[in-house]
Amino acid sequence: MKTVIVIGGGITGLCTMHYLKRQMEAEGKEAQLILVEQNEYLGGKIHSETTDGFIMETGADSIVARHPGVLELVRELEFEEELVYNETGISYIHTNNELHAIPAGSTFGIPMSLESLMASTLISEQGKQRVLQDGTIENTSFTKESSIGAFLEYFLGEEIVHKQIAPVLAGVYSGDLYQLSLASTLPYLVDYKNEHGSIMKGFEANRAQFDKAANKKFISFRKGLSAVIDRLEEMLPEVSFKKGVTMKQLEKSGEHYTLSFANGEQLTADIVVLAVPNETVRNILTDKELLLQFEKFTTASALTMYLGFDVPDSILPADGTGFIVSENSDLVCNASTWTSRKWKHTSAEGNLLVRLFYKNINPRYEELAAMTNEELTAVAREDIRRSLGVEDAPKIVNVTKWIDKMPRYDIAHKEALDAVLKQMDERYPNVLLAGCSYFGVGIGACIANGKNTAAVIANKL
Repeated sequence: MKTVIVIGGGITGLCTMHYLKRQMEAEGKEAQLILVEQNEYLGGKIHSETTDGFIMETGADSIVARHPGVLELVRELEFEEELVYNETGISYIHTNNELHAIPAGSTFGIPMSLESLMASTLISEQGKQRVLQDGTIENTSFTKESSIGAFLEYFLGEEIVHKQIAPVLAGVYSGDLYQLSLASTLPYLVDYKNEHGSIMKGFEANRAQFDKAANKKFISFRKGLSAVIDRLEEMLPEVSFKKGVTMKQLEKSGEHYTLSFANGEQLTADIVVLAVPNETVRNILTDKELLLQFEKFTTASALTMYLGFDVPDSILPADGTGFIVSENSDLVCNASTWTSRKWKHTSAEGNLLVRLFYKNINPRYEELAAMTNEELTAVAREDIRRSLGVEDAPKIVNVTKWIDKMPRYDIAHKEALDAVLKQMDERYPNVLLAGCSYFGVGIGACIANGKNTAAVIANKL
């Protein structure tokens, strides 16, 4: 009987095991299944912490509901009763020390209709007229491998990109828009432009799918996102879980692979899945020929902070769920989610819980990264005072530092991935790469990647 070992107990590794188990059962196949995780808990970047009635997510705070396979997985786990959806409301951009609503009917700040464009208080009348020129400009050179920043500025103009779109997209993808490709962000924009003559007309032609997803876009679970991780583990009694174990090296031994761990243990596998960050893969393989390719994958960093207060959530602006900070602001943070408003389940007593984000695109990032938690708390309190007028001391503070842990999909990503997959297939057959470093950020993309990886393994058994 063959042995399959998955390195990495994040959502990708767990979904690989979940779907492999289902496919093996359907096809009558057998294998020994082992999952190794260096932390004492599973979940990777999905990890919920509960303190004083507040639920805080140290990594991702939700899952995009419309992503194919997300709700399917929840149903397979018989976990629907635990689902919670986000409260809908207004998201803002903080600019010139004021909150301006991101216009309704826009996606990532890109207006999907004339009404949405004209409703914006973020751009001038001249800027709006420049957006409307999109319909007169032909696409002669942009493809899905082009920079999304260059694409949007060329067709919609500099003003709306810098004042309305860039703050939103940079907040989601943690990078410079002019270094991020359309393929890794919003590839359908090229199709809209080519097929309908303008980006806005493309949105209008596909309005139904956006309207359908306009409300309740995101999901979580009553006890936090870690609940679905616990459920996946519970549903995998066939898998041998090894937690708190760090992998050191992988070596090819004939048709098998020898895996060496920091605790001195060794395991032999027929098929290995490396569902871990790119940096970890580099250290495990120590392959000089592959190193040059692995170095082409880039990462971003962020500091995230929760502050919970003994004041009611009702002090927030009506219907507001948070804001993104533009260049013209006195705030230090890049964005803020009013967590207790957006996710009612995160505050048992209805008190204010705020999450702040400080990303490596922040001009003060190096200074912030060197600060103590107490110093960071002082910065965060000042941001909350200036944006919300809250003077109270926080009841709880939670700081998480994601240093070089957030994959960034720049223009060179696809070329690097194609090259490394080709070399892996030649040099390490039956060793599969998986996870957000390579196959898409976001929990939905990781679920899909786990499912695809499982299918590849099942075919190899």
